[in-house]
Amino acid sequence: MKKIISIVLSAMLLLACISAAAEDTVIRVATLKGPTGMALAHMMANNDGTYDFTLAGAPDELTGQLIGGNIDIAAVPTNLACVLYNKTKGGVKALSLITGGMLYVLERGSSIRSVADLNGKDILCAGQGAAPEYVFNFVLAQNGVEAGVTYSSEQTEVISLAVAGKADVVLLPEPHVTTLLTKDPSFRVALSLTDAFDEAAAAVGYENAGLHMSTVIVRAEFLQEHPDLVARFMADCEASVLFALNDPADAAQEIAAAGIIPSTAVAETALPSCALTFITGNEMKLRVTPMLQVLYDARPAAVGGSIPGDDFFFLPAD
Repeated sequence: MKKIISIVLSAMLLLACISAAAEDTVIRVATLKGPTGMALAHMMANNDGTYDFTLAGAPDELTGQLIGGNIDIAAVPTNLACVLYNKTKGGVKALSLITGGMLYVLERGSSIRSVADLNGKDILCAGQGAAPEYVFNFVLAQNGVEAGVTYSSEQTEVISLAVAGKADVVLLPEPHVTTLLTKDPSFRVALSLTDAFDEAAAAVGYENAGLHMSTVIVRAEFLQEHPDLVARFMADCEASVLFALNDPADAAQEIAAAGIIPSTAVAETALPSCALTFITGNEMKLRVTPMLQVLYDARPAAVGGSIPGDDFFFLPAD
């Protein structure tokens, strides 16, 4: 009987230690300035110590940390999520789509009403060698449009050149769209590249396609070891996205306080156009796979050399 009691007590002590360790585990979360950070701002503002947030200015700042296991969960560009999946040989999984498409064509004037109106236009944008270039080229090609596309190194440079009168048609993501409209009201939003992509993809057989620029990924090892913590993150993340969508005024205050976007006014104005979302499971897979095919067809290296398999997606059955 003493041996049995001893064994039971030892087991209870072991379970207690495991439970305490799980509770003490801090989830290391990384996100970017811009829409992905805006989506998680409410989580940052109400963090009770569960999360250790890293806010980066560019995706490249996170790549090494993710591969090295120094970050557990991150909101990154969707194509980078695929690159990391391939580099780590399946070491990361997609938890959810966190933003849709937030790319827009703006013009000084009112001549552009459809993609066809871009024919012969000179267009300035950034994002060469990344998803914006490949998606834009796909849309232009599917519509039979020939345009002169010039790339700047950064979105801020596109804005500066536009304000200086050196570009009349530009392609920008939010919140840079709002920044340009604030600085130069003579510009207007002419086209949503999201809508144009959906139409172009449907025309070639992808009825469920969607332009989703950002994805939340998790280290597969962390998911296996801490499924309860990942479940908590997903619940908090969804609540944070809903808060930003339903209460943009208060969300803008949190976004500015976190340093995601310096201007509260820009954050509040931009939020409705940032396409924040929270899509998981099979719907995530169905929506994003056509976009990955477009990126792969344009340049296989854009997704890490191959389109991820089904194990890339965290599905309810996982």
